[in-house]
Amino acid sequence: MACRRIGGHGHTLSSASSINCVKALATGIRTHSICMVSDFFYPNMGGVESHIYQLSHCLIERGHKVIIVTHAYGNRKGIRYLANGLKVYYLPLKVMYNQSTATTLFHSLPLLSKENTVLRAALNPEIVSVIPNAVDPTDFTPDPSRRDDSTITVVVVSRLVYRKGIDLLSGIIPELCQKYPDLHFLVGGEGPKRIVLEEVRERYQLHDRVRLLGALEHQDVRNVLVQGHIFLNTSLTEAFCMAIVEAASCGLQVVSTRVGGIPEVLPENLIILCEPSVKSLCDGLEKAVAQLRSGTLPRPETIHNKVKTFYTWRNVAERTAKVYDRVADEVVLPMDKRLDRLISRCGSVTGCIFALFAVLSFLFLVFLRWMTPDSIIDVAVNATGPSGAWTQQYFPSKKGSEKEEIPDC
Repeated sequence: MACRRIGGHGHTLSSASSINCVKALATGIRTHSICMVSDFFYPNMGGVESHIYQLSHCLIERGHKVIIVTHAYGNRKGIRYLANGLKVYYLPLKVMYNQSTATTLFHSLPLLSKENTVLRAALNPEIVSVIPNAVDPTDFTPDPSRRDDSTITVVVVSRLVYRKGIDLLSGIIPELCQKYPDLHFLVGGEGPKRIVLEEVRERYQLHDRVRLLGALEHQDVRNVLVQGHIFLNTSLTEAFCMAIVEAASCGLQVVSTRVGGIPEVLPENLIILCEPSVKSLCDGLEKAVAQLRSGTLPRPETIHNKVKTFYTWRNVAERTAKVYDRVADEVVLPMDKRLDRLISRCGSVTGCIFALFAVLSFLFLVFLRWMTPDSIIDVAVNATGPSGAWTQQYFPSKKGSEKEEIPDC
């Protein structure tokens, strides 16, 4: 997540957060006012939505004040309070494409280049932090009794879009179903590429071996995963891929494309990495099938016990808070120095274009603050944080004892 102090200019509706150091608790933990800004949040379902929700709750329980800003979803507009006093602003912004607002598309222009972010922005790698996602292991536990061991079931849980490699999946299914009569595919997810899988199923008469489950609620994902022996991920691009961690936590052998940050997510003995091609993925699946038949794969419970220690929300929140501590101490550059940095680091042409967008964003913010001055905006009551209204109401201090202990994340 990108971080900057409150008072910096320009916020985009993408996965970002802005912070302002408030004070230090008696325990020595610094607390911040944190704004999570994203186009993707509940009631929409997905990895980003879950990450922001879970991380926000863990940060609240660490004493930080957290709010979330997203766009409206249908009739869900205005301000809503979720569990633990988490305040969400659903702004009445127009959605342009794939749940993204015009603000996001406008500010995403500098990110169109495909090079590594550190290289593209000419950043010092020492100031860049990589924080993984997390999974609640109690939500993803193995259940071998749900498997049909007379067949081999390959599970795919993904949005059915081009970026997730569904075209590759459409080439894998007929090839392996022809080679392995006992192989079945269980596909959960919805998207424009569903028609491709339906055509493959129809052309090769695989209705009894390829099940398309459609869109899944997050709480239903585990019930689908535990029915499989192998989890297949065909993504063409991926930053972390929460799905493979959830699958491994359920005890499945993972076969995945070697893209983005995926090679760093699981140890080598829990994942088979392949190139993003039909041939390579078929080879990877055949290797997993051979290991399954020979009985050399670890037991589901063994895999689960390993994975549950890798990524926890408590650890993610702690690492995120350390980044916020560091960023809060940094000096915010004035606009002229920001423009100089853009032009000098991004090239004479591209840098000037980025600088122009930065100036337009700044002028737009000035215009908005002129139209609606800060002085006429009501100050919102703090619901969370050490002195928040909800904190005092539901977790009052007890005489002669500490505050009521809040459960772990």
